[in-house]
Amino acid sequence: MLSVIVSTEGVERTAVATLASLVPGAAAGVVSDVTLVDRGGSDTIARVADVAGCNYLAFDGNRAEALAAGARKARSPWLMFLHAGAVLDPGWIEETTQFIEGVMASGHPRAGIFRYARSPYAPTGWRESLTGIIRSFSSSAADQGLVIARDHYDRLGGHAGRGAEAVLPRDLGRSSRTLLRSRVILAA
Repeated sequence: MLSVIVSTEGVERTAVATLASLVPGAAAGVVSDVTLVDRGGSDTIARVADVAGCNYLAFDGNRAEALAAGARKARSPWLMFLHAGAVLDPGWIEETTQFIEGVMASGHPRAGIFRYARSPYAPTGWRESLTGIIRSFSSSAADQGLVIARDHYDRLGGHAGRGAEAVLPRDLGRSSRTLLRSRVILAA
């Protein structure tokens, strides 16, 4: 039902954290395939992908182009984009399934964005606190993840062009995106 594309920067710890939060979705049959798109230039993520049973794609270029390349390899009619280090709430499986079924039943294209949650292990300075407050009111940050039908993604032009990773969620407009209740915690 869902192909997951995870952009990585060659760091094993963050990639493994994200993959661990996806395991229950794979066990439930919601996640059909995962592609790790690595811009880090080392073989670390290739080994992680091999051990985890994921697809692996080495990519030179910006993150938006890397995500677009991962989307082209995806097999499912629905796509989920995550950054390495994004850890999803345990309830994401049921909510994402309900979201997808609702969109398919309505016939109106929509995309889902996970709710931002500050990590309890994040630095606690005033800048980090202010950033966390601002982010909690924003619903379109690129690193919050994105769930979108492949045909809707293609009609919007996908992650095309410079800065497209941040622009795509905003281009959806408020009427075409849903802020999901499930949270994404960004591991540092």
